[in-house]
Parts: sequence; structure tokens; C-alpha cells
Amino acid sequence: MEKIKRAERLVAMTRMLTDSPNRVIPFKVFSERFHAAKSTISEDMALIEQALANQRLGQVTTLTGAAGGVRFRPLIPWAQARALMAQVADSLNQPERALPGGYLYLSDLLSSPVLTRHMGNILARPSYPLGVDFVLTMETKGIPVAIMTADALDVPLVIARRSSRVYEGSAVNINYPDGRGGIKTMSLARRAVGEGQRALIVDDFTRRGGTALGMIALMKEFNVEVAGLAFLLAQERAEPLSDLPEWPLITFRGDGLLSPMVCQPAAWLMAQEPQD
Repeated sequence: MEKIKRAERLVAMTRMLTDSPNRVIPFKVFSERFHAAKSTISEDMALIEQALANQRLGQVTTLTGAAGGVRFRPLIPWAQARALMAQVADSLNQPERALPGGYLYLSDLLSSPVLTRHMGNILARPSYPLGVDFVLTMETKGIPVAIMTADALDVPLVIARRSSRVYEGSAVNINYPDGRGGIKTMSLARRAVGEGQRALIVDDFTRRGGTALGMIALMKEFNVEVAGLAFLLAQERAEPLSDLPEWPLITFRGDGLLSPMVCQPAAWLMAQEPQD
């Protein structure tokens, strides 16, 4: 069998790690694939860990024990995250993005794989220690950011719908206030989640919080604990939406009707230490 050169092995191992963020990969997987001793793989992994840390491309952690292995987490430096969200906020503040009804045009941002992946990586970062089992979002505009967040956390994406689908089997349907004096319906297949799991709610936009509160209520029907709320764009509020932690990337003030909507990077993001 042809011996694999170390440079080739390092590149392949790095790709395997970055393709499976937040997943613990046993050393045995690398050892068998590259026909190398675990000690050799351990030395290679130390080089990869140092290189990614030096370039601030992410964190490689070795976990010991029977279920141990190595795990990669994509950690965007906070300074870079703030600069990126400042650029997005500047884009959102352009007058041509204003839409009737007090909304902003977001579709071009949400259709960019590169940008939504960065957003997902940023939103996943405070959620790593929370033991999230899945990411929950509401159809349809929140899906791009939510799926990138789920990818960074290595958990499934669960999508609540406005009405049940016959091809999803039996479902739980709830009615919830939309925050504007109306009532809307939200539906989720019974087999989509399991009792006792933990969810991270991710959505693209929140103003009065009706949809987010609806998803919280929906999770109570499944006896699922909500670990936190994450948004691309959220209205600044004097009081928090709930007692759950919230991580909006960008906040706005103004209603877009009587006063223009002004966007800026969220306070929690700006408060992070620049050094990682």
C-alpha cells in the first residue's frame, strides 16, 4: 500500500474536521483511514490545532475517554464578527431597502451562502456549551441562517410550519398572538423532536416577538426546553422578550413607518473581548 505523505495527510485531516464542525471524530477514524499510528495522528493533530489557532480559523479540541476524539469548532474572531455585522448593518441602512409596512429587504443577504455561513458560525458560538439538540426555525426566510447555525452545532434543523403537511404525518398545531392583535397558527410534526430535548430558536427577523414566543409555546407542547433565541435582525426593546438569553446579530430602532429603521451590530456582540 502506498504510503501517504504527511503534507497530504495534514490537508485531508483538516478537511475532515472542517467538514464536520462540532462533531467528535475518534482518533481511530484517522488512524484507519491513513494507516498511521495513533501517536502519529496525535502529532499531526497538534500541528493542525496550532495552525488553525494561529490563523484564527477555529478551535480544535482533543477529548479524552472512551467516547473521546477530536472536535473542530469554527470560531470567527469577535473583532471580525463585529466588522462583518457592521458592514451588514450599513447595507441595511440604505434607503432603498425600506419596504412597505415597516420591513427591510433581506433576501439578497439570506441567499448568500458565504454570508449566512458566517452568521451561523457567530450565532452558534454562545450556544456551544448549552447542549443544544436541534435548531428550530419558522418557515421560510429564517431557514438559511438557521441551517448554517445547525451545521456549526452539528445538530438537525427543525422547521415549524404555518399549517400541517400530510406527508409529515400527525402534527401538533397551536394558535399564537402575532403581536399585532391577530392570531396565527403554527404546526410541527409529532415525530420531528423528542421529549426532553433542548432547542435553539433561530429566525431572520423579530419585531414584536410574536413568532418567537409562538415557537417557545410550541416547544412546551413537546416538553422541549428552549436554550436561547438567535436572530439576524431584532428590534431594540426596553425589556427582554422572555427570560431566555437572546443573541441578535443586528438590532434596529424605529418602526419604518413614522421613523426610519436604523440598524447597528447588537450590544452583546459589541461587548465581546476582541482577543479570542
